[in-house]
Amino acid sequence: MDKPASGNCIFCKIVARDAPGSLVYEDEETVAFLDLQPLFPGHVLVSPRGHYETLSDLPAPMIEPLFATAQLLTKAVEAALKAEGTFVAINNRVSQSVPHLHVHVVPRRRKDGLKGFFWPKNPYRDDEERESIRVAIEQTARDLKSREL
Repeated sequence: MDKPASGNCIFCKIVARDAPGSLVYEDEETVAFLDLQPLFPGHVLVSPRGHYETLSDLPAPMIEPLFATAQLLTKAVEAALKAEGTFVAINNRVSQSVPHLHVHVVPRRRKDGLKGFFWPKNPYRDDEERESIRVAIEQTARDLKSREL
């Protein structure tokens, strides 16, 4: 059973549609949306619908759905953005700007400038670019998911 939403959590508000979010994928257990401060355009956050602060807090039955969605979005981000790969990470408390468990899926290219963990932010040029990337990832995730069924 999912923990109830936290009234102060922006991710819980996005899940409940009480705050805007650029959703790229959702199912019964998880949601995925674009990071508002991306390392690179197409940086996606994959989160359980229920409010769990860290991976340690996530009930064991939720691990598979969360990582299945992360795997799907890794494929979708690479395909939709023609990325050479992805960086996938979870912060638990330290460097976790929102205390709601989320998996970062970041598109990567050789010589993209990311070295170690001192990374510049590369925001979207504008809302149009963000929406175009959101739609590309959403459609690719849907196509990939339909092939699995």
